[in-house]
Amino acid sequence: MTLRSADHSSFVIERRFSAPAARVFASWSNAEKKQRWFACHDEWKLVEYQLDFRVYGTEENAVKRPDGVVHRFRAQFLDIVPEQRIVFAYAMHVGDVRISASLVTIVFADEGKSTRMTFTEQVVFFDGHGDVNERREGTEIGLENLATELARS
Repeated sequence: MTLRSADHSSFVIERRFSAPAARVFASWSNAEKKQRWFACHDEWKLVEYQLDFRVYGTEENAVKRPDGVVHRFRAQFLDIVPEQRIVFAYAMHVGDVRISASLVTIVFADEGKSTRMTFTEQVVFFDGHGDVNERREGTEIGLENLATELARS
């Protein structure tokens, strides 16, 4: 018999971007833009990316590590309020193993010419896979890539 576990955690990241909420939101809602900043490891190769940005639409991102193992992100959008809020649920797979499931809420608030974005993730890690500090770190790397992308354009 395999021992099963479900370890719950959550984290919140607040970031300020030097761009209006419309531009920051577009970086999440536009497939071409999101694909440019979403990865958290430069040495991993993109295998597949799809984005159907609408309520009940889906997003899928698959990347391959140098050792050939594929990491897959599969999401479904549950709520979208243009330029204000995105809510989605997603599962992470490493190879054929589902390691976690999450609920994410992103809130965008205009502050003059900049945006305050609050990213909240509630996550459950399955059967001893993953850890919240690792997940938070990967998310922070992605958001730093987003800041770089916004500064570039």
